[in-house]
Amino acid sequence: MKTNKQKKEYLKTLELEELDVIDYIEDNELEDINSFDDLQELLEDKNAFVIEIIYYNTAMEYLKDNDTSLQYSLELAESFGYELKNLNSEKLASILAAEITRNDFQELENEIDNFFEN
Repeated sequence: MKTNKQKKEYLKTLELEELDVIDYIEDNELEDINSFDDLQELLEDKNAFVIEIIYYNTAMEYLKDNDTSLQYSLELAESFGYELKNLNSEKLASILAAEITRNDFQELENEIDNFFEN
């Protein structure tokens, strides 16, 4: 079993483009994190994967870099119940950023579980 100090040091190394994991973890919560699932649940509870991209230019740049055709972003928005009339570039970019961040975090599952198991 990892100590809280070891956990904290490891979590500091988990930085995604839009998310610094350690920013969402309080010292008193470290004891309860012993697996990827524990960490993911805590981050979900704290809305860590809710990414807000503001300003038109920032949103457009993010969309240009990550979904030029807007097809994936629009599909995501539709899957969350949004209608086209309720979308703008900032909302669309935020939805996409949240999904990308969640997927990037998911890709760390084996690495994180290996840390806790060894």
